[in-house]
Amino acid sequence: MRNISMDALRTFLAVYDVGSVTLAADQIGRSQPATSLQIKRLEEILGCALFHRIKKRLTPSDDGIKLYAKARQIIAINDQILSDFQKPALHGSVCLGIPSEFAITLLPEILGRFSAAYPYVALDVVSDLSRNLLSAEQQRRYDLILSLHGRPSKKRKGVIKSDQLVWVGGSQHVTEQQATLPLVLAQEGCIYRQRAIQRLSKVKRPWRLVHTNPDLSGIQSAIDAGLGITVLARSTVPKSLKILDGNHGLPALGSIDICLVTRAGKPTEAANRLGDYIASSLT
Repeated sequence: MRNISMDALRTFLAVYDVGSVTLAADQIGRSQPATSLQIKRLEEILGCALFHRIKKRLTPSDDGIKLYAKARQIIAINDQILSDFQKPALHGSVCLGIPSEFAITLLPEILGRFSAAYPYVALDVVSDLSRNLLSAEQQRRYDLILSLHGRPSKKRKGVIKSDQLVWVGGSQHVTEQQATLPLVLAQEGCIYRQRAIQRLSKVKRPWRLVHTNPDLSGIQSAIDAGLGITVLARSTVPKSLKILDGNHGLPALGSIDICLVTRAGKPTEAANRLGDYIASSLT
């Protein structure tokens, strides 16, 4: 059985992220011909084309998109095995921007494991709405951004996974008895807020905003107090809250894309390592 080399997968990820063999070659420290050859050999092993050339840019094929998340997982597992058996040598700092619900429910455990594996990498984590994190003014601040996108797309760069949006209430909440639905939501610009109001308006379900809070801990406290319900990505629902299924008469909310965005230019090895770690942990 033939094996795929780690170098080939790292080359594939670099080309995928920047959309250019030339830029990827500069990023990984290889010549342009050597980088092209790595991609060609990987395509020969897999028996499929991983990229299409559109004008001067390489766009991933459906097979390339399918390979992307798996390649990140393999690289992260490889690096984790090495870090478990080798003396940590990775140094540096990484500024990570993330939505607040991920900061509270998922990433503490993930970042804790990363810090244990790479104790010489300093992490600076900032929570905000995806819209703010991705703004031109703010984006230059971060080495990595975990962002949410309301319109899932197979062609979007850096997609880790798609996650279902769900209605969430307190453990004793009874939706059916309320003619006007009380909502606990984040401020304007939040994807969850937009989706909730859009879907309720579409089915003409009366609603009222009873509480606004910028982060999940405040929203969770309001829901625990019985003030209303909210919308979250399924993977971020706190254990103390319950998902309100179709029996509660609420409209379906669809899904979102969860993406990792890397700072333009040549990312540091520490940022690449953290990105692979987050991607493999969330998929």
